[in-house]
Amino acid sequence: MNSIPSTMRAMVMEKKGQPLTLQTVPVPVPGAGQVLIKVIACGVCRTDLHILDGELPSPALPLIPGHEIIGEVVAAGEGVTTLPVGVKVGVPWLAYTCGHCKYCSLGQENLCEQALFTGYSVNGGYADYVVALADYCLRVPEQYAHPGGAPLMCAGLIGYRSWRMVPEHAQHIGLYGFGAAAHILVQIARYHYKSVYAFTRPDDKAGESFALKMGATWAGSSLDAPPVLLDAAIIFAPDGSLVPQALSQLDRGGVVVCGGIHMSDIPGFPYQLLWEERSIHSVANLTREDGALLMETIQHVPVSAMVQAFPLEQANEALQALRKGEIKGAAVLVM
Repeated sequence: MNSIPSTMRAMVMEKKGQPLTLQTVPVPVPGAGQVLIKVIACGVCRTDLHILDGELPSPALPLIPGHEIIGEVVAAGEGVTTLPVGVKVGVPWLAYTCGHCKYCSLGQENLCEQALFTGYSVNGGYADYVVALADYCLRVPEQYAHPGGAPLMCAGLIGYRSWRMVPEHAQHIGLYGFGAAAHILVQIARYHYKSVYAFTRPDDKAGESFALKMGATWAGSSLDAPPVLLDAAIIFAPDGSLVPQALSQLDRGGVVVCGGIHMSDIPGFPYQLLWEERSIHSVANLTREDGALLMETIQHVPVSAMVQAFPLEQANEALQALRKGEIKGAAVLVM
C-alpha cells in the first residue's frame, strides 16, 4: 500500500436532515476478506435521499453514503484470491449476509436478518476510496468500468430484480417513475421485444420525451390511462398512491411490482382492483445472483445509462437536483 495515500476526501453524513460535509479522513485498510477500491465514480440514488432524510432508520453515523460504485482494486486483505489488484469492480447495496439464517439457507440472502448495506450500515462510495468484502463485489465488464456503469450497481440491479418478477409472457409493461432504473430497464425490455409504457409526473413533458427517446412505446402522466391494459407494472417512484393507480390499468392476472426501498403509505382501494388474480409484489434489496445475471446480460444486451456527472464536492447539489426531478437518467459523482 506504499503508493496509496494515508488520507482521502469523503462526503460525510453527520446527522439526518443536514447537508453532507466534505472531510479529509483516513483511507481505510482492507481487513480479512476485503479489498480496497479506488473509486472511479459513484451513482447518486434516491435511497441516499431516504437515508439523509431519516426515512430509513439508524444509519451508521457518521456515514459516507453511496452504493453505486465503480472502481479499481488497489489492495487486498488476507485471504482474498478472487480479485487481483487492477481488476475493475462494482460495489452494490448488499455488503454482507450471515450465510446461515433461514433466509440465506433458502437462497433469499436479500432478506438476511443480519445483512449490512453499502452506504447505510457500512461506509460507501462518496469518497476517493472504499473497502468492501471481495465476495460481494461484482467484476464489471471493461466497457462499463467508467462513470456510465455506476447506475447499473443499483438502478440497474433493482430494475433487473423487478424485471425478473414480471411474468415471461407479459408483453405490455408499465414503468411508473421514469428515472435511473426505468431508463436502463426499458432498454432490456425492448431488446426482448416488449412494449413499455412510461408514466411520469403530471405535466412532465420533458420526462415523457426522454422516455420515448429511450425506447418507450408510449409515455404519459401517471394519472393517464395507457392505450392498452398492462400485463405488468413496475413502480420506481416512492409514491404509494401509484399502487391502486397501476392496479386500475392492469389486465386480468397482471402484477404490480414495487421496486423502491421506501414508499409513502398506500391508500385504501376497492377489492375490485385486485380481483381477477391481480397481485402486488415488493422488491427488497438484491442477491449476488442478481448481480451475476445482470453482468452476464449486459455482455450481450447493449445498455447505455445516461448520466449527469458531478464532482465529489458537489454531492449535495446532485442530491438536490435528484430531489427536484431535474436529473434525466442518473446523477453520478466522479472522483
